[in-house]
Amino acid sequence: METPIYDFLRRYDGAGMARFHMPGHKGKTFLGCEHLDITEVKGADALYEADGIIAQSEANATTLFGSRRTCYSTEGSSQCIRAMMYLALTCRPTGAAQVIVAVRNVHKAFVYAAALLNFEVVWLWPEESCSLCACPVSPEGLEKTLASLPAPPTAVYLTSPDYLGGMADIAALAEVCHRHGTLLAVDNAHGAYLRFLSPSRHPLDLGADLCCDSAHKTLPVLTGGAYLHISKHASAVLAEHAKAALALFGSTSPSYLTMASLDLCNGYLAAEYPARLAETAERLDQVRNRLRASGWQVEDSDPLRLTLRTPEGLAGTALADRLRQSGVECEYADGDFLILMVTPENAPSDFDRLLTALGENHALYTPSAPLPLAKGERVCSIREALFAPHETIPTGQALGRICGAPTVSCPPAIPIAVSGEVIGPENLALFAQYGVETVDVLK
Repeated sequence: METPIYDFLRRYDGAGMARFHMPGHKGKTFLGCEHLDITEVKGADALYEADGIIAQSEANATTLFGSRRTCYSTEGSSQCIRAMMYLALTCRPTGAAQVIVAVRNVHKAFVYAAALLNFEVVWLWPEESCSLCACPVSPEGLEKTLASLPAPPTAVYLTSPDYLGGMADIAALAEVCHRHGTLLAVDNAHGAYLRFLSPSRHPLDLGADLCCDSAHKTLPVLTGGAYLHISKHASAVLAEHAKAALALFGSTSPSYLTMASLDLCNGYLAAEYPARLAETAERLDQVRNRLRASGWQVEDSDPLRLTLRTPEGLAGTALADRLRQSGVECEYADGDFLILMVTPENAPSDFDRLLTALGENHALYTPSAPLPLAKGERVCSIREALFAPHETIPTGQALGRICGAPTVSCPPAIPIAVSGEVIGPENLALFAQYGVETVDVLK
């Protein structure tokens, strides 16, 4: 597969041009990659008005993902989430309410999108969950929520895979959405690779209408590289307005290095990647089996994630420290879980080191109690709360106060309290469990 963006950058660098244009390094080496870092010079195309090499590269990605249209982002899935919501709202059918039905384990970028676009949110709460990161929703639960609304919402919004690797039943949930005349939008930030499994487990192939992938999370792409996908089965209007939606939330100086990495990734995905992916998923399955045999509790997760529940007396953060001392860095750890993300770029020696560092577990596991549902009363909209004057206070003083900006670290960037909600005892319990010491509230 051709790589037009990368090829242009190499040609431009080789031409020895006197660079009287941005960026300021002029192609001279500081980090080592500057010679390929340019701006929108003649022939380089422009991300949000693409009709040249970027358009060619995005067309290649569209073919690879089997979408109606796939567009690049150099500002991660956060940009794509905002663009998805804008598209859904501005292209919604007559009679649809300016409401998004969303799982509660959203990334905080969704909350910021609600503030910027001023839409209402109806939350889908987990039927039972032992982690802030997980929000399992059944088709029956979604059906009940949609049937209770006076008008079809603009969209239903899911996170799948979630941070623990839990995967929603996209096909069944999409069927419910479409029966109610609403779109299904999926934050698939952790699952770009799912398209290249056999069979595909990508949301687009399971019925989602809109989807965003963080390419950089699971594919060999520079940080910030992401995709916004519009399904073949979705309205052509969504595809026509996709670039304008991304431009509304994106910098006018997108990184050509990041675009080049997305471009090069197309060639990789079209060649040996599916075979390497299958081999890696099989190797990780073997690792899971060995860990179970060594006494560890391995949770069900997406194929490229290892999720360990920690036993009694061992916090996930302490286990992460233990791994770090052996030269293994995890993706995320909290009091109950340790998360490791795997790709074909992990060598077999990485797995050997991990298994050695973990060793055998002889501690006991006790059943996990479900988390309290922090359903704080909403007293104002997300937009009103985020644009009101705020102050930061210790969480111990927050009972009864109104949440301003969502206060949570990244990862996992999942709000415990959402802007405009009254902070209750359940919020305080979750703040303590996840180590949140201060909270932003309205003055």
